[in-house]
Amino acid sequence: MSKQLLLGDEAIAQAALDAGLSGVYAYPGTPSTEITEYIQAAPITAQNNIHHRWASNEKTAMEAALGMSFVGKRALVCMKHVGMNVAADCFINAGVTGVNGGLLVLAADDPSMHSSQNEQDSRFYGDFALIPMLEPSNQQEAYDMTYNGFELSEKTGEPVLLRIVTRLAHSRAGVETKPQKPQNEISFSEDPRQFILLPGNARKRYKELLANQAEFIKASEESPYNKYTDGPNKKMGIVACGIGYNYLMENYPEGCEYPVLKIGQYPLPKKQLEQLVASCEEILVLEDGQPFVEKKLKGYLAKGLKVKGRLDGTLPQDGELTPDTVAKAVGKENTSTFTTPNLVAMRPPALCEGCGHRDVYTVLTEVLKKEYPTHKVFSDIGCYTLGANAPFNAINSCVDMGASITMAKGASEGGLHPAVAVIGDSTFTHSGMTGLLDCVNEESNVTIVISDNETTAMTGGQDSAGTGKIEAICKGIGVDPAHIRVFVPLKKNYEEMAQIIRDEINYKGVSVIIPRRECIQTLKRKKRN
Repeated sequence: MSKQLLLGDEAIAQAALDAGLSGVYAYPGTPSTEITEYIQAAPITAQNNIHHRWASNEKTAMEAALGMSFVGKRALVCMKHVGMNVAADCFINAGVTGVNGGLLVLAADDPSMHSSQNEQDSRFYGDFALIPMLEPSNQQEAYDMTYNGFELSEKTGEPVLLRIVTRLAHSRAGVETKPQKPQNEISFSEDPRQFILLPGNARKRYKELLANQAEFIKASEESPYNKYTDGPNKKMGIVACGIGYNYLMENYPEGCEYPVLKIGQYPLPKKQLEQLVASCEEILVLEDGQPFVEKKLKGYLAKGLKVKGRLDGTLPQDGELTPDTVAKAVGKENTSTFTTPNLVAMRPPALCEGCGHRDVYTVLTEVLKKEYPTHKVFSDIGCYTLGANAPFNAINSCVDMGASITMAKGASEGGLHPAVAVIGDSTFTHSGMTGLLDCVNEESNVTIVISDNETTAMTGGQDSAGTGKIEAICKGIGVDPAHIRVFVPLKKNYEEMAQIIRDEINYKGVSVIIPRRECIQTLKRKKRN
């Protein structure tokens, strides 16, 4: 045992390694990326042959992790909150199949949308799947919950969702580690049909899942992560979830005057909630994200009792929970002494100087604006999304991973010409390939630009699943090889690039343009090394 200064992400990674992990499966996504990177860099990973390669997307990661659980091994699957949407098909069904080896699903939510499209709260997914959930209030709990979470998964026979938020993922604290456990041996379920979700078997397993809910609630009531602390002032009771408890304690270093129920494990512990409700005049819910617990209290437990939180405006309905907003909610004076000087202005992110995406957007925008005034450009999730900003102002959409191709397809079918899609190499192999297949099958009149910088640059330069394979993938899907065009995006190649863009826009069918130049940041790192 030792004490280390760790990010929340690093604490989770170290705990997984200490708990006998056999494989981590993930697609890079802030604020979850550092978990997998930490495991990849750990000496024990190579020594113990722990799986650590990036997956093509969150769905394939979830399915592979379930496969590792099938053979009795412990697996961790990591993603950011919007990745849960991609993994949802397997994730929800895994609640019905259950697990064999311990399976921990890490969802890193991003309140305030620091690098995300929405403020989605992954607790709704865990509740929907009817599985146990864990939510740490600090880095030590993140470690402990991960270390013990695999055992909880094996005990309940279900995957366990571990939900964290950006501030916990990316802040450091001292963490005391536990003894190293060996990996599980290969084993198989006693029920040979456990993972076969034909309707007859699925109905049986779903009934078992429903019957187990009482046990899951009992486990929450007995969990060390759910703690009721009485207080002398019964005018208000406080439910503090995850990092919300940490913020509450910052405001009450000597102890809170109100009764407090700290929540770290779900389903909600009914006994402790009933105790809080019975003794207090009103309830304040502190939770980072959406009003998950607040809605439940209003719905079935606290009838006639005033419940305050995000829904009634006691706390802001959007953005992160903070110690200051918590202070205001409990009626304490805001003692913050730091303010933002007026001279400090928000500076939007920009494409790196020397980035190949810059040259792509420069030529694409000039050709389209001068020669095709009716054009629209559908973009995607990646560094190149910054083409929406000045000086390029080059794109008209950014919705979800892979949507650029399929939105361009739909717009073309609605009469738009030219309909141009811009997608990156990693996003293409994540979610763009099926959209390209739809385009080929319907001979859609679209021009698809796969801006290939040979890495997953937006999240720090992780390996891209499509490196060296993009042309072969496009050919295999059925794009005419004559209309798969590759160029190097450099200013000296401007005329060549402009002519290729014109040629493919004028072609009435599916064309793919691949500008390829290595990310300037990964190139710099290689030169330093």
